[in-house]
Amino acid sequence: MELAIIKTGGKQYKVSPGKKIRIEKLDGKEGGSINFDDVLLVADDKDVKIGQPRVEGAKVTGKILKQDRADKVIVFKYKSKKRYHVKRGHRQPFSLVEIETIK
Repeated sequence: MELAIIKTGGKQYKVSPGKKIRIEKLDGKEGGSINFDDVLLVADDKDVKIGQPRVEGAKVTGKILKQDRADKVIVFKYKSKKRYHVKRGHRQPFSLVEIETIK
C-alpha cells in the first residue's frame, strides 16, 4: 500500500491513490488536474522516506472533482444584560480532490 502525507492550505493530509479528500479551496476547474509538491512523507510496502522538511523529487497528483461550499455554520455572539447579540452565518469554500498517483 502506497501512502503519502501532503501539506496544503496550512493543513496536513494522509493520502493514498484513489482516496478523496476535502481541502481548502484551490484555484482550478472541476475535472482539472492539480499537483502537490509539498510532500512530507512517502511510504510503500518496502521503504519509508521522511522529508527534512520535504521529500525531494516526490510529487502527488490529483483530480479536482468538485468546487463547493460547506454547510452553513451559525456564529452567535451574546452578552447577558447588555442587549448585545449578533448572529452571522458562514459557508467555507472547499475543493473535493481525488488522489491519482504518488511518485
